[in-house]
Amino acid sequence: MDIPPSPRTGGPQQPPQSPYAPPAQSPYGAYEGGRPPAGDQPPAPYQPPQPPPPYDLRQPLPPYQPWPQPPYYPPVPPPAAQPPVNGLAIAALVLGILCFLPAVGLVLGFVALGQIRKKGERGKGMAVAGISLSSLGVVLLALSLVTGAASDFVDGFRDAAREAGENGGTFSVDKGQCFDSLGDSLEGVAYDVDKVPCSGGHDGEVFATFRMTGGTYPGDSRITEVADEKCYTLQESYVMDTWAMPDDIDVYYFTPTRDSWQLGDREITCFFGSADEGGTLKGSLRRDETTLDDDQVAYLKAANVLDDAYASAPDEEYVEDDLPGHKRWAGRVSSALADEARGLRSHVWPATAQKQVAALLRDIEAARRHWALAARASDADAFYEHYEAGDKLLGPEKAIAVRKALGLDTTLSDEGARDSGTGTGTEV
Repeated sequence: MDIPPSPRTGGPQQPPQSPYAPPAQSPYGAYEGGRPPAGDQPPAPYQPPQPPPPYDLRQPLPPYQPWPQPPYYPPVPPPAAQPPVNGLAIAALVLGILCFLPAVGLVLGFVALGQIRKKGERGKGMAVAGISLSSLGVVLLALSLVTGAASDFVDGFRDAAREAGENGGTFSVDKGQCFDSLGDSLEGVAYDVDKVPCSGGHDGEVFATFRMTGGTYPGDSRITEVADEKCYTLQESYVMDTWAMPDDIDVYYFTPTRDSWQLGDREITCFFGSADEGGTLKGSLRRDETTLDDDQVAYLKAANVLDDAYASAPDEEYVEDDLPGHKRWAGRVSSALADEARGLRSHVWPATAQKQVAALLRDIEAARRHWALAARASDADAFYEHYEAGDKLLGPEKAIAVRKALGLDTTLSDEGARDSGTGTGTEV
């Protein structure tokens, strides 16, 4: 059936709406003018959730992926132990570098190569290097021996060891040289000295040097004992004329210390110095073959034979306290007088001294007989009788006459009287 048009619109009429149906609205809702206000957007229309698509069992499963495994590393074996280094190879290298005993380093190097080859040890490079350096050292040593450089080196090393002043050791002051001490005294530790001419004032004059032996340090007491004994003996060969020795002179010595001994220092230096504190010497005291003529030396050698005999008197001052000891002493003096007479007769004296020497010989022979009788004395009284007669014959008068004829010192010092035995003897 046709629906007649609406009388208002002239168009087809809409079907009547149910009173319960919602009124038709624009998509923008019931807003005035049919549009929402500016800035206010309508909510999205509700979309119900879609169910998942059905699972198609016909689809194949993804391929199986195994769990990744770490790579396999075989266990590392422990490092093999290395062979030891040959000790001779090390020694050869050290000797080669130091150029010390090059021939020894050369031999050690070849021996080391042989051991390395047999035992499989290490150190071949060191042995070869030691051989090369030692070979060069042997060549240089041969050249130095030809040119004389080796002796110069040894002399320099010896001088350096002797001058080990920093360690308190002795230093190089030779026989016949004079010096001034750098300290206030000649005793104690000396680190150095100043060498000066003997013609002027000086503190000391060296009259002898000698060396001790031994590997280990013998101790201060032993060194002092040796120095004291030998220095007092050696002074006689430097000052043959004991009459020329001043009374205020004493004997001193430089000795090694414990530190300088370790450096090879073994030298003891004997020298004269003033016995007075702060005193000095002037002029040389040397009276030996280098400063005396043949006649003077011959007389002093003969006369000085008596010195040691007189100096060997017994410790007991009185004859009664030790008659046997004094008799033995008288025997030594008698023998010394015989030796003195023999020495005077064996020399050809100048005409200016023959008469004086002959007179001295007569007194010496007479004195020798009395000393021989004293050596055979039965008691102290007999000893005194011959001792006094023999000692009187050895007075200085005849000796002064000979000395004056030979140009020697004629002023008898206290030291000369004690040493020569003239005018002195055991106190009775």
